[in-house]
Amino acid sequence: MDTNTVSPVETSTPADSSLSRRRMLTVALGGAAAAVVLPAPAWAVDDKRPGAVGKPALTTTDRMVANRVSAERALAHLKVLSEDIGPRIGGTASERAAAHYIARELEKLGYDVELQPFAVADKFTGQLASPGLPSDICWQVGASAHAALDTTVTGDVIDVGAGADADYPADAAGKIVLIDYVAGRREQHVATAIAHGAAAVIFLPVDREEPRRAPTFNPTLPGSAANPVAIPVLGVAQAQKQRLRALLAAGRLTLTVSTEAHRNLTSYNVIAETSKNKKLAGKNPVVMVTAHYDTVIGAQGANDDGSGTVLCLELARVLREVPTDATFRFALWGSEEQGLIGSRYYVRNLPQAERDRIVAVYQNDMIATSWDPATRYWLLSFDGASNAATDGVTEAARRLGYEPRISPVTQRGSSDHQSFQEVGIASANFSWRGEESPAILEPPYHTPEDTIAKNISLERLQVSLEMIGCAAYATAGKR
Repeated sequence: MDTNTVSPVETSTPADSSLSRRRMLTVALGGAAAAVVLPAPAWAVDDKRPGAVGKPALTTTDRMVANRVSAERALAHLKVLSEDIGPRIGGTASERAAAHYIARELEKLGYDVELQPFAVADKFTGQLASPGLPSDICWQVGASAHAALDTTVTGDVIDVGAGADADYPADAAGKIVLIDYVAGRREQHVATAIAHGAAAVIFLPVDREEPRRAPTFNPTLPGSAANPVAIPVLGVAQAQKQRLRALLAAGRLTLTVSTEAHRNLTSYNVIAETSKNKKLAGKNPVVMVTAHYDTVIGAQGANDDGSGTVLCLELARVLREVPTDATFRFALWGSEEQGLIGSRYYVRNLPQAERDRIVAVYQNDMIATSWDPATRYWLLSFDGASNAATDGVTEAARRLGYEPRISPVTQRGSSDHQSFQEVGIASANFSWRGEESPAILEPPYHTPEDTIAKNISLERLQVSLEMIGCAAYATAGKR
């Protein structure tokens, strides 16, 4: 998640010829139209990394991490989260399924795991289905909370454009209508659709300036749950809009539209830790590696933040085996996309003595995009100042020969590191983004195109694993 985004500027970067020399990894994805081929990292531990200025100068502890971390192993977890489970909306059954998967995997590794519950707001989702819909993107959409919910309708689709009375054909009754969304006219547009006997309304968003793309949305309507609009009203993403209109232009399109209200919700943080020195348990320093595992509506969240989640799972596997008197604590936050709810709940309920044990929090949010212009690895601090977490990654990048690819410490919140820095705990967020600004995010961000096939680089995932793993272990070893 990064809510403070602006329209990106054009960036360019020299082509990385090393990509063409990488061996290829074929990953069969459930629901994908075809097998996905991802460039897989293929360097030895002492090799020069892509974008590095020279060969690494690794410490003994660095080697214990770099020799063991595997982006390909992490990818197996990402397939489960992004493809098998899909969108993981805070507090819903999908997020809960992801929490249980993460917890089981950490328990298998020998960690003590806690599921920390907290209440979150109701959610309203929709689903589009048709044999003709392309399977390369997600078809979950937003649903209006003040329209027909927990219902399913099927009908032929018509495109009424601006949605004026004159735009409707005589046979609109029973049809599912596509309407260009104009916030100030949405109520009138829904009333006109109902007057013509439409079975459902699908609002189409205004295109954003490239390379940004509009996400799904929940159309706001007057009324209440006790007096809803009589038909389903949904908000789709730009990528979904483009495909719907292309299919309709090619011929008849029949859709099944379903809506669902998710109420009385509980979200969960997944907290796992192990301490090698049982005598020091509860007293020794803590190094945290964290990410959020939920998504926005309508996104499979491969990069945001499935990538950070599987980084945590893979580093949990590797760091459980290394000698240290510190405690490694892995935390996967629920409901980050609704305003850092999970991490703030965790920090708020952490006694001061426990806060004081935390040496550094390494938050990982969007660390594996395949978008070419995302050539800089950003070190993001809520207050803009360096701390133990930023220092740890800066030093690890230098040892790995990767210093030219990282940013200076840069002021930015909008992820779970903010929750810790607000109470004085050293923390930072780490993320691949555009060269010129951390506001330059990849086009699939928060959209149905945030899939493994369209938005994951195993090379960047491997580099992220090495930098965070080496940094975290070095921080633990300094105690």
